[in-house]
Amino acid sequence: MTIASSPSKLSLPQINPGVTTVLEYLVIKFPEITSDVWKQRMADGKVHWHDGDLINSSSPFAAQQRVYYYREVDNEPVVPFEEKIIFQDELIVVAYKPHFLPVTPGGGYVEECLQNRLRNKTGNHQLQAMHRIDKATAGLVLFSVNPDSRQHYHHLFSSHQVKKTYKAIANTHDNPPTNNQQWEIKNRLEKTGTRFLMHIVEGPANSHSLIRCLQCSADKALFELNPITGKTHQLRLHMQSLGWPILHDSYYPELLERAKPDDFSKPLQLLAQQLQFIDPITEQVRSFSSGTELTLS
Repeated sequence: MTIASSPSKLSLPQINPGVTTVLEYLVIKFPEITSDVWKQRMADGKVHWHDGDLINSSSPFAAQQRVYYYREVDNEPVVPFEEKIIFQDELIVVAYKPHFLPVTPGGGYVEECLQNRLRNKTGNHQLQAMHRIDKATAGLVLFSVNPDSRQHYHHLFSSHQVKKTYKAIANTHDNPPTNNQQWEIKNRLEKTGTRFLMHIVEGPANSHSLIRCLQCSADKALFELNPITGKTHQLRLHMQSLGWPILHDSYYPELLERAKPDDFSKPLQLLAQQLQFIDPITEQVRSFSSGTELTLS
C-alpha cells in the first residue's frame, strides 16, 4: 500500500448532483472507491476541509468548498525512466517528463509522478504544475516555485499565452501527406461515457490546433503540432481526425485493454518539445526546449 505524503484536493461543484453528504459525493466522483473505504479514511483523519477540520461520514455537502484527501493505492507501478530539470530559478522550474510518468497523482499513481519526484529532488514541497500533459506523452512541463506568484503563471495557460510546440510520428500507410502540408483544426471535444476518453461532437468549437507535416518516409510521417487550446487528448484526436493516429496510441482510434501494464518498449510517439511565453513577473521572453527529438526510422 502506498499512501500519498501530500493531500489531493477537489472543489465540490456549485450545483449539487443530488447528494446530502460529502461521502455520497465522493462515492459518485470516484466510483472505483467504495463507501466503506471512504468511511475508513475519514475515521483515520485522512479527509478534511480547507481549514483542517475533519470530514466524517455525515458531514453535509457544501457547494464550492474544497475537500482534501490522501490517496492510497496497492502495488503502485514504478516508471523506470528519469525526469530532468531543464531550468529553474526563484519563480519557475521547467522539467522534462519521460513517457509513462503522470504529471500529478492519479489512477494507480501516488508518489510515482513528476510533481512528487521534483518536490523530493528540489526539497520544495510547494512546487506545483501549471499545466498537464498526458501520462503517455513525453516533454516539457512548467512548475511554479512560489505560491505568491502562482496565479500569474496559471493565467498564462488559461488565457492561451503560452506557445507550445509538439512533435509526433504517425503511420500513414496508403494515405501519405506531403512535406510542409498544413492543417488548421477547430472542433468540439467532449467526454464520452468512458471517464478518460474524449470524442469529437457537433457544436461550437472548443479546441484549436495547427499541424504541419515535416518529413515523410515509406509508411510514417513526422509532424509539428501547435495546440492553441489545451483540451484533454486534443492532439491525439486531431491527428486521428486527419486519418493518422499517433504511433503507439493505446486510446485512439481504438481503446486497448486497460488491465494490461504499460508496454515500455512502445511509447506514444508524441513529444512536448518547446514552451515559449513572456514571463508575467520579469516581462522577459522565456523559451525552453526539451533537448530531445522524435525521428523517423
